[in-house]
Amino acid sequence: MSYKVEPLPDSYAGLGEGPHWDEARQSLYFVDLEAGSLLRYDYKQNKTYRTQIEGETPAGFVLPVEGNAQEFAVGCGRRVVIVNWDGVSPSAKVVRTLFEVQSELKANRLNDAKTDPRGRLFAGTMRYIGDEFEHRHGELYKWEAGGSVSVVKSDVGISNGLAWDEKAKKFYYIDTTDYEVKSYDYNFDTGVASNPKVIYNLRKTSPKDHILPDGMTIDTEGNIYVATFNGATIYKVNPSTGKVLLEIKLPTKQITSVAFGGPNLDILYVTTAAKFNQPAPAGTTYKVTGLNAKGYPGVSLK
Repeated sequence: MSYKVEPLPDSYAGLGEGPHWDEARQSLYFVDLEAGSLLRYDYKQNKTYRTQIEGETPAGFVLPVEGNAQEFAVGCGRRVVIVNWDGVSPSAKVVRTLFEVQSELKANRLNDAKTDPRGRLFAGTMRYIGDEFEHRHGELYKWEAGGSVSVVKSDVGISNGLAWDEKAKKFYYIDTTDYEVKSYDYNFDTGVASNPKVIYNLRKTSPKDHILPDGMTIDTEGNIYVATFNGATIYKVNPSTGKVLLEIKLPTKQITSVAFGGPNLDILYVTTAAKFNQPAPAGTTYKVTGLNAKGYPGVSLK
């Protein structure tokens, strides 16, 4: 298969994360996590806009709020806040806090988050001061309209990739420190995940060889795409068999997350990082075309 990898213009993020395709606006939203910046790549204009959230770092994720074109749910520290941004201005403001978790754990912060196909928010935490592999103080949370927050999973090192498959009635989840992808049976009416099972394992024999699974997405055939931090690769995996169907190679090592988008939902957008003095083009956001696969648009928070 001949796929093509190309950079998006002005898309650098020191720690790019959380790509979300907004179908209505034909735009890819993502964050520069440690800078507290939100970015929007406008497909039609082929242009990237960036804003700084006033008084806030970090920004772990950005998700549009249904019914309000200028409101976004953003993970700032241990709070999920609502930010007002017109998609163009260089600064944005927090207008209210939706909820806070783990207020007593000052070394923790929210990391990756997504909405399920019904618009519920799933967001997880990690320790960002000290060793996340040793101190598994993270949790995965679910928030539903009306304001109730519940714990989906405790004993998490780095809460990361999330994906849902309505046809298979599955939820897929990555805790980076486990080096694996788990599947859960998922009830889309209640939002309850059960029966965890390891479906893909990246753990190698030597600790030095460990490639870290990070963000994740899914295509319409039910295959998952697992971004690897330090691996320079996105693995396309059949979750039923655990078989790797394709290795998508990128020109930089720290691949953080992936999302399908574009007018036909057949472009794979890829965020990367430039941590620990990675050389250019680290931190660039890419598009991958020619994969002969389609995904789903991002779901706004209800």
